[in-house]
Amino acid sequence: MSHKLSIDEYDALEQLSKLPRQSKPGVCISRNAKRLCGIKLMAYRKDGTLELTENGRQTLFIKQCIDGLRAIANDPDTALPGPVATFLGKKAHVEVDADTGKLLITQRGRECLADIDAQMQSSK
Repeated sequence: MSHKLSIDEYDALEQLSKLPRQSKPGVCISRNAKRLCGIKLMAYRKDGTLELTENGRQTLFIKQCIDGLRAIANDPDTALPGPVATFLGKKAHVEVDADTGKLLITQRGRECLADIDAQMQSSK
């Protein structure tokens, strides 16, 4: 994610990912379309409708993983979407507690969150 996105821009990506193909985009998507198309996270199809690009899908997935990691760090009872839990498990950021069966954040996951927080502080 080389571009710093606002909460509103992330919301637009999320809404577009859930929007049926021929549906009219909402205000949030329309308001952010120009910039998100400019940085190639969204694109206009030939029929004029918007779609997420591969970069847009990756950016959204990374945000979901970071949010999921934060959620598990704060509350181990949090349920993560399947692909997010699988990815974080493969990267050894979370592990399943053998006793409770719940996801726990690993040391590597805590270090990753600390690095993300440090990058966010230095970019302000």
